[in-house]
Amino acid sequence: MTVYYCYDAYCGWCYGFSPVIRRIFEEYRNRFAFEVLSGGMILPEKPQPIGVIADYIRSAYKVVEERTGIRFGGDWLWHINNPEESDWYPNSEKPAIALCVFKDYYPDEAVLFAGELQYALHYEGRDLTDDEAYRHLLEKYRIPEKEFYGKLHHPAYKEKAYDEFALVRQLRVNGFPTVFLQVSDSKFYLLTRGYTDYATLKNGIEQTLSDPALQGK
Repeated sequence: MTVYYCYDAYCGWCYGFSPVIRRIFEEYRNRFAFEVLSGGMILPEKPQPIGVIADYIRSAYKVVEERTGIRFGGDWLWHINNPEESDWYPNSEKPAIALCVFKDYYPDEAVLFAGELQYALHYEGRDLTDDEAYRHLLEKYRIPEKEFYGKLHHPAYKEKAYDEFALVRQLRVNGFPTVFLQVSDSKFYLLTRGYTDYATLKNGIEQTLSDPALQGK
């Protein structure tokens, strides 16, 4: 069985959900495979400055903090509160490619790396469209720098990222985070669409596993 975590690096609710999915991963990693799929939430045809969405984010992030207990960092907030001075042009493509590259090295730890990307953006204020935003993680995970950046700019990994975007659409995901449990080639259980807390998600998993249709699997 496989847990599919559909997320986007730029999704504030996914950032708030990251401690939840990490705890679930650590608890169930010996029972399930875990797969993280990037959703391609922000893919503008032409680059758009952060100011286009800053007004919305300025109020929305407070709701995320109140409900999840997560905190957004001052370096990230500077760009939200000073969009006219920011040089950010958000785009989901590069962090999605970076995640595909990471899976080459640690395919079983994609949940952890997705959380690292969200923390790098939403707390540390790193621009995920900038190659430098990933350098500190290469040292942490002992990933060869030259190899990583070669793959980050290789068309094959961009294609992998867009394949993930397509799969997320095929799963009819229309919001993030979304989590499924796949129990067979054709059977998926929806565990959550949108943020949920740990207890609720764990209960959903256990209820799914107790489904009589799964007994004997």
